[in-house]
Amino acid sequence: MQVKGNIEFEIVEQSADKVVGHMPVQAGILNPFGTVHAGATLWFADVCATVLSFGGSEIQAGQAGFPLAINLNASLLGNQKTGHFTATAEYVKKGSRLSVVRTTVRGDSGRLIAEVTTSHVPAQ
Repeated sequence: MQVKGNIEFEIVEQSADKVVGHMPVQAGILNPFGTVHAGATLWFADVCATVLSFGGSEIQAGQAGFPLAINLNASLLGNQKTGHFTATAEYVKKGSRLSVVRTTVRGDSGRLIAEVTTSHVPAQ
């Protein structure tokens, strides 16, 4: 069986304390039931959290200080078949060695899709 996917989203807001991303629900991220695959939801949340943890700098491959996720805890609470997801990442703890970020993913109607908490440490 061959499976192909395509995850696309954009960061629509970024500040020192919050990142907001917007992801369209599209064919490349749907599971066999026609709803968004859990992995796509988690990837979306994790990337938004990583962008927040990294700060305002441009992320480059192999760059020192890149915030590696060392823990991810997720509650998948809903789903949808069309529309958009919006992820909002905010700090629980912002530290020089360890940062913890809570990211909520919501659907078009504001329905809570996922609650994701990630811990990040800077790469050496």
